[in-house]
This record gives sequence, C-alpha cells and structure tokens, in this order.
Amino acid sequence: MSDHELDLVAAGRHGDPHRILGRHGDVVRAYQPEATAMRLLTGSKSKPKASDMRRIHPAGIFEGSIGEGVKGYQLEAEFGEGGAVSTHRFDDAYRSWPTLGDLDLHLFGEGRHRRLWDVLGAHPREHDGMAGVSFAVWAPNAKAVRVVGDWNFWDGRVHQMRSLGSSGVWELFVPGVAAGARYKYELVAADGRLILKTDPMAFLLEAPPATASVVVGPSQHEWGDQSWMDGRAAADGLRSPMAAYEVHLGSWRHIDGADGKRRPLTYRELAEQLPDYVVDMGFTHVELMPVAEHPFSGSWGYQVSGYYAPTSRFGGPDDFRALVDAFHQRGVGVIVDWVPAHFPRDAFALARFDGTALYEHGDPRQGEHPDWGTLIFNFGRNEVRNFLVANALFWIEQFHIDGLRVDAVASLLYLDYSRKEGEWVPNRFGGRENLEAVDFLKEVNEAVFSLHPGATMIAEESTAWPSVSRPTYLGGLGFGFKWNMGWMHDTLDFFHYEPIHRRFHHGELTFGLIYAWTENFILPLSHDEVVHGKASLLNKMPGDRWQQMANLRALYAWMWAHPGKQLLFMGGELGQEREWDHDAELDWWILDHWEDHRRLRSMVRDLNRVYRSQPALWEEDFRHEGFEWIDADDSDQSVVSFLRRRSGGGVEGAVVCVANLTPVPRFHYRVGLPSPGAWLELLNTDAVDWGGGGLGNFGAFQAEDRPWHGRPCSASLTLPPLSVLWLVAERP
Repeated sequence: MSDHELDLVAAGRHGDPHRILGRHGDVVRAYQPEATAMRLLTGSKSKPKASDMRRIHPAGIFEGSIGEGVKGYQLEAEFGEGGAVSTHRFDDAYRSWPTLGDLDLHLFGEGRHRRLWDVLGAHPREHDGMAGVSFAVWAPNAKAVRVVGDWNFWDGRVHQMRSLGSSGVWELFVPGVAAGARYKYELVAADGRLILKTDPMAFLLEAPPATASVVVGPSQHEWGDQSWMDGRAAADGLRSPMAAYEVHLGSWRHIDGADGKRRPLTYRELAEQLPDYVVDMGFTHVELMPVAEHPFSGSWGYQVSGYYAPTSRFGGPDDFRALVDAFHQRGVGVIVDWVPAHFPRDAFALARFDGTALYEHGDPRQGEHPDWGTLIFNFGRNEVRNFLVANALFWIEQFHIDGLRVDAVASLLYLDYSRKEGEWVPNRFGGRENLEAVDFLKEVNEAVFSLHPGATMIAEESTAWPSVSRPTYLGGLGFGFKWNMGWMHDTLDFFHYEPIHRRFHHGELTFGLIYAWTENFILPLSHDEVVHGKASLLNKMPGDRWQQMANLRALYAWMWAHPGKQLLFMGGELGQEREWDHDAELDWWILDHWEDHRRLRSMVRDLNRVYRSQPALWEEDFRHEGFEWIDADDSDQSVVSFLRRRSGGGVEGAVVCVANLTPVPRFHYRVGLPSPGAWLELLNTDAVDWGGGGLGNFGAFQAEDRPWHGRPCSASLTLPPLSVLWLVAERP
C-alpha cells in the first residue's frame, strides 16, 4: 500500500478499493470522509468490544487492528465535535467477496447471459451474513465508479465500487441498504469528468421528471394466471383468433385526482376496468404502447431510458404485474411494444454512459438516428446485444408478457435508413444491410421462442425485407408476425377516396392478396394513423356523417374478414372524431350524446364475437388454401367478393364476404357460391342496430343451382350501400 493508493481512495478514484479498504489479515481499514473518529467493533453486536482506529490519511482513512481469530466485525464512525457529536454503526461494505461469479462475467462478455437482470443492477440480499444490496454495473471505460444514494447522502467517496477485471463490470455490496432506497452511479470518465447516471438495469425509476433509480425487492405478487400460461404454451397462435386492442395507458381513461384535476388511471385502477372492457368488446389481445420508463411523455414511450423498469407514472413493477395478471385471468393476451432500435440522448441515462460511446455506436453515421434525434445501439458489441436480448426475456418471464411488438424494425435492418448518399457506412460486403442488427434480431427471436413456448415476437417492418416472419433455420428473421404496413396504407387510401373515384383505385383494395402469404401478417390500424394531422379514422372517411359511419363500419368488416390478424387502436371503436391526444383521455362523452357512436361501438363488439365464432376467418390466415377470390374485378361498381375456408379446404364452415363500397345499393347482384341450399346473412354492416339503413336479404336466402363466378351455385343478393356482408351456409 502506497501513499498514492491512499490518495486515490481518498479521491474516490481507486479501481480496486477493496485492495486498500476492508480486512487484510489483522488490519481493517475504512474510509469515512466526514468522520472525526472511528472505532472497530468486535464480539457480540449487543455488547461489542470497541477499539479505536487511527487516522492514516487526512481525508478520513482509518486503520485498526483485529485479532486473527475474530471473524465478524462492525465499524462505528463519530461525526461532529463538542456537544454536537453523533455516531453511526454499520457493517463494512469492503469485507465481502463479489456477488458475481466468473461464469456470469464470461457469459456476459460473450453476450450469452440469458438472465442478465439477476446479476447486474441492484439486488437486496443476504451476503456474508449481512443484509444489504449488491450493485453491479457495466462501465468498461470508466476510471472509477461509485454508487451514491439516500443512505450515503449522495457522497460518491463513501461507496467506491471495484472493477472486476477485463469484464468492465464494477461491483459493490452495501450492507444496510434496503428496498425503496434511491440511487445512481457516479462515474469518473477517462478524461476525469464526473458523470451521474441512472442504473441501466434498474427495475424502478422515479416518476419523471425525477431520474433516480430505486432499489426494488423481490416481487410479492402472487400470480393467478397459471391456467392461461399453460394454455398459451400449448396453443398455436397462427391458427387462433387474434383481434388486438392497442392502448396507450396514459390516455385511455382519466379520473379525478386528489387535487381535483383529471389524471390517468394507475396500473391497479386499470386492472379493475380495462380487462373487463376488452373482454366486453370481444378483443382477444391487448397491445400496450411502450411501458418501459421514458423521460418524455410526448414520445409515447418510444424513447426509453429504463429498459428494465415499467414506468412509475402508474405504479411499481408489482402493480404492472397485477394488470397483466388481470388480463390473463379474463382470457386476454398481453402484447407490449418494445423499442430496441434507438434510445434518447438524455444525459442521465444510456447516452455516453461511461464517458464514451458505450451502448451506442461510436460512428455517428451508424450511431445517430437522423429522424428522431436519438442514438442507435451498437449491435456488434456482445454486451450491448446481451443487454437487449436479456431485456426481451425479462419482460416475458418477469411480467408474463405474451408477445413483444418490436418497433421500427426497418430502421434496424438498413444502414442507409433515412440517410443520404455519403451519410452511411456500407457493411463488410459493401451492402446496405445492417448485418449486426440482423444477427441480433435472429438471436432475440430464437431466444424467446426457445425459452418461452407460446410467447411471440411481432415486427413493425415497413419494407419488402423477405421472410421477416419465417424461422431463422429457413433463412428468416424469426418473428412470429409482421405488421402489414402496405395493406394499411393501401386500404386507408382507398377508403379515403370519394366513392365516385374508387373505381379508379380498385387495385389498392385487392393488391394485398398478391403477397398475403409471404408473411404472417397482422393488419394494423394503429395510433400512428390518427395523429399528426392524419385525422381520426372517422374523419378519413368521405361524405356526410351517415356515409362516414357507413364507410367506417365497412372498413372494419372488410378488415376482419381479410386474411391476417387484426389490430385496432383505442378510440377507433368509438368513432372518435378528433385525433388522438396522449395528454387527454378518449372522448367517452360522445357515447352519452350521440347514438351513432354508441351503435358503432356495438358493431365492433358484435364483429369480434362473430369473428371468433367462425374458424374460417382465422384458422388459415397465412395459407392460400384458406382464401379464394369470388370476384375481384368489378371495379366499375366497387364490389368485391371472396371466400374464406377452414383448415382442410372444404365447403363446410366457409364464410363469403361481399363488399359494396359505393353509396349506391345494388339490387339483384348475383354472387357465385360454393354450395346450394339455405345461406345466412351472418353479418350486415347496414343493420339498423349498428346505425345502418336496414337494407339486406332478410337474414337468409337460397342459393340456386346456377353457376356464376366459376362457382357451381349463386344467389341474387341485395347489397346495401357502403356495406359489407358475411354469408355462411346454413347447417342442416
């Protein structure tokens, strides 16, 4: 031990403070910068033997002697002078072995530690006979790291962490700290600057705008969803009904707070209302916009600062578990948006974490996002990739999430995404594909599907990248589903046109069936389509109010009958007129004032019920055997008809969909059918109960032995204006 090393400890910049502090043979050293005296306590904790320690450095480093046979000890520090003296007794943070093992560090270095959250971050535990919290953080380029918090008055000199060799991990077990304590890491960068950071692995952060990490104890939530979890593992999600209700938790519904102002519901309050609403509306799943902690509410959660922490705006981790549990106990699956593509530049979080480009790529042409002003992860770095792969597994394992919808996948796949020539760096083969990000996506998908049967991964991917939702062993990216952005744009464009012009854009309605079997598609009408001046779904529709409502009902029935799973953003079921506002609740009041909005919601409820009762509408969503055009070419009248079949391809249980997308009723319109006899009008969007005019076929009709549209039978139908019909053969 040299004077230089003592000076480093005094300055809080020693890379291995345990080499100086703690017990070394019969000597114990401690550092308490503000202490006027220190004593070494041995023997019984109730009646200890005290011996004075001598000051060996003016900054407050003390040394005392201890017998070789003595095992345990405590320290006592004296503060103040004269009549204002206080004492503090505590266990020594520098008497313990590391809480991470060599295998943990080896796996992390290779990027293969699947339960990284168990070893990094803050964990209350018993260690070497002491109760406290172990802290561990990855900061390979820091000269020193200290943990600061409520217990040490945010004084970085008191609890200096040790570097665990070349792993880049710094660790310290601090006795006496408990769940609920706030903390951060104070890092000394390579250039000597002090940096104060939240814990990348924190399980809870203070509610914004505060930014401290919070120590969280083991979960106390008792799950009641075992039946759901067992069923999920055995289910085939591709051949099951899926109609998802997309929700932004902060703006679904508000209530009066204690201060008299309206506020969002908490997780627990949501658990009492939202699952019941989703069940009543007939949706099979709920998709939550990002739940991970984020500093700016205006990002809607897509700029994440705490990847392992559900946002504390609505409660703690166990409160969020209670919400997921409530959904599962009501038979509703839970999908959560996950954002591995980029993260914000906030100085307190991941950006230049140890003073260098650590989590982000160092080259701004690869590490900075030109559209969102955010930073891009360095997917070629093992530890960064491990951080993200483990994070996906964390949400699925710790919170029983049924699926992650991965945001902005296209921005991950292409090095030139939103970049001009000269603003991007080609890959090693000279191409534009981000090979490291592709490998990451394959790895995270393989990890999820192998470790959590029944859970799924969903890609929001807007390009023609092949085989996004095909297994990696077949050359795909390994996702379970892909959002069909092309279908969404084409369909909304078609419905936006005045009906008189739709004949010239007929292909936009039918084009999606050319590529429908190339991926496992979800048809999304998401939050992105009802903000930033795009208008609400209702106000995208042309015509007067009756025609707008009729168009919207027809859009939903067309979408639910179309091959692919469904997703509808909250408010769409109400026919909300204004765009979505993340600071305000949905316009629930319109249900109290306008009958047509109530009827539209009833139609969505019934649509889900009928959809779930007809396996032909979901068993073969992703195979061409489940779909046949009846007539895709009647553009002059904007009438389209098709057939959905069950597994096996027979006629039994088949559903015929006929859409008339002009405000002109079509009388005696002949449609080819696969079988003779009685047919039922299973669904008619012009029903009076849903706000329509009541035109139709009286609920049933007879198919004639008259070939039409290449079918052996047909029927002369009345097609209501701006409507969609679902037809099924009556069972004997």
